[in-house]
Amino acid sequence: MEMEEKSTEKRRLPFFNFRILTVCALALVFGIFLMARIRFGGLRPSDFVFFLVFFLLMLFPLSWRRAGAVFAALLIFGGLGAGVMEIRIEQYLGGPEAGTYFITGTVVSATPQTGGVDVLLDDVAFDGASSGGKLSVHIDSEQVRVGDILAFESFMTRNGIPMSENSYSEYLFANDIRYRVSHAEYKRAGGSRNFLLHLDAALFDRLEEDMGGPEAQVAYALLTGNSRGMDEGLLTEVRKGGIAHIFAVSGLHIGILFGAVMLLARPLKRYAVVPAIGVCILYAAFCAFTVSSVRAVIMCSCVGLYRTFGRKYDFLQSISLAALIVLLFSPGDLLSAGFRLSFGACVGLGLFSGTLGRLLGRIPKMPRAAARYLSANLSVQLFTFPILLDCFGYFSVWGFVLNLVLIPLLPVLFLTTLLFSLFALIIPPAGAFFLAVPKGLLSLFLLAIAGGDFTFILTGFSLGMGLVVWLVGCVLLSERFRIRPTFRGLLAGLLAAAFVLFVVAENVVFTGGRIAVYTSDRGSAALVRTPSANVLVIDGGISIEDCEDFLSRKYGGELDAVFVLSDDELAGINHAVFLDTEIVYARDEVATGLRESPVRFAETVELGGIEFRFLTREKLAISAEGVAIEVDFANAEALGADLFLDSSDGGLQYSFGHGIIKRL
Repeated sequence: MEMEEKSTEKRRLPFFNFRILTVCALALVFGIFLMARIRFGGLRPSDFVFFLVFFLLMLFPLSWRRAGAVFAALLIFGGLGAGVMEIRIEQYLGGPEAGTYFITGTVVSATPQTGGVDVLLDDVAFDGASSGGKLSVHIDSEQVRVGDILAFESFMTRNGIPMSENSYSEYLFANDIRYRVSHAEYKRAGGSRNFLLHLDAALFDRLEEDMGGPEAQVAYALLTGNSRGMDEGLLTEVRKGGIAHIFAVSGLHIGILFGAVMLLARPLKRYAVVPAIGVCILYAAFCAFTVSSVRAVIMCSCVGLYRTFGRKYDFLQSISLAALIVLLFSPGDLLSAGFRLSFGACVGLGLFSGTLGRLLGRIPKMPRAAARYLSANLSVQLFTFPILLDCFGYFSVWGFVLNLVLIPLLPVLFLTTLLFSLFALIIPPAGAFFLAVPKGLLSLFLLAIAGGDFTFILTGFSLGMGLVVWLVGCVLLSERFRIRPTFRGLLAGLLAAAFVLFVVAENVVFTGGRIAVYTSDRGSAALVRTPSANVLVIDGGISIEDCEDFLSRKYGGELDAVFVLSDDELAGINHAVFLDTEIVYARDEVATGLRESPVRFAETVELGGIEFRFLTREKLAISAEGVAIEVDFANAEALGADLFLDSSDGGLQYSFGHGIIKRL
């Protein structure tokens, strides 16, 4: 009888330990995500799969109380998420229309570029009327500093809401950058009263003056999270080496700072957590309360307070609380890569670190500390792998190895740079003396990065629905869900097969064709793929970097051709010839200045069963599989084509075949 009772009790154990904060956070994310899909024109049935699976699993074992809690959380927090996202969208669309204004604003970011500075302004006013949101502008001067108030008269244009997963538009929306000015002659109208902005500018000036060179750029990025001023080549090495997170004031930085302050405040005993939390909040404020810094402060505070009051720390509850706070105040952050990677890394730790740690601990002579460290790194990589591919179009093969070496060194590098930079700010005449130590450490770091090629990456394809399958699989196959070993093995096999099938279906064209559209603030492109041809169509404004970013997400092979659609054909040709393509086509012959080039000029081209016909310099008609497609990046009126693509459809994808077009 006793054994039967135990067996019955075991069968009644839920698949997942119910955590109300986790359910509420997931419901809030669902509401925000759903509203974003509806408003941005990209709602698909597959969007519901991830959430549907988990809400259904949380219902078991079935009981009125459990089902009621899940339904109430979904109704309240799902509705709340949709509501705050709708408010956020309306705010983003609010403000003055495009036009010429006298503009003032406070510099919150200044990134040196060739011939000037790219500036981000907050507290913006148009003709004296304050407006929410930020404005980006290029200034032909290197004298601009964070905290300056600038004034100028120029033509302002609006940034539209993201169109169906356009990464650049999502970045603008997440950061509330509503306006842009291409170029402005300015005058300095004063300085901000924000002490932290002046501290940021003072830090930048001190590092540049007393440290100089790439070491100063790296030190500034390490301390503030602003890496836009770093050398582009170095930044590419760091990103593709999988270690860019060291320049994104993340949980590592806040955790290191929290631990250091707790150690120094040990004489306060249980109250040491108070100055630790205070210092971390102040540092997060200095870094403009980035998503990763806020998440880290909340989680470190939870750890400290739980230990202070003798309570057991719940990792998933802390992650959920952090997500609730961040998204309630800033729902647009859900679209940012920083939010996805920051919380994704934490979820990966919560799901796999325990299991992998025990497995690695069984290896003979494997130290426990080494097993825990390796399991933490593997856990993060497992869950963030598809997120990195989705956000940036590549995954670093070297990332795991480099992080194994770099993460243990980061406390020394970060705390040393932070401490001596503070000394240099307090005693400016001795700045060069104090900064000599971190400069030496950063020089060794740069030497190590320069000494090897870490740009071996997985790129040129997208996961599509495979992203959802991977993330669902990670959660279902983790120890957090109680599943019998036999069923777990069967489920793993099915999920692996589904993942492969979805990835192949997303990236291989078997019949008909596919079109993907890309836009940025500089230009537009469209990738046309059939079983026998892969063609890129670009306008004259798009950059090589934009093209490479687009292709890294959609197609990694050699292009059969690039077609240039622009009134300024030469600008487009100069970009196209540097892409991996056999030939470049334009409509009207222009002198390229190149002795040997793959450039051809024609009105009609037959390529892989597709007819490309230039209607004008800026308009291209494509005929294939009984379908007529018109590409016009100038937003002119369509001429009756079955499908009309313009630059406002950024991020959309279509399939075509046998006279039928459907949106993917």
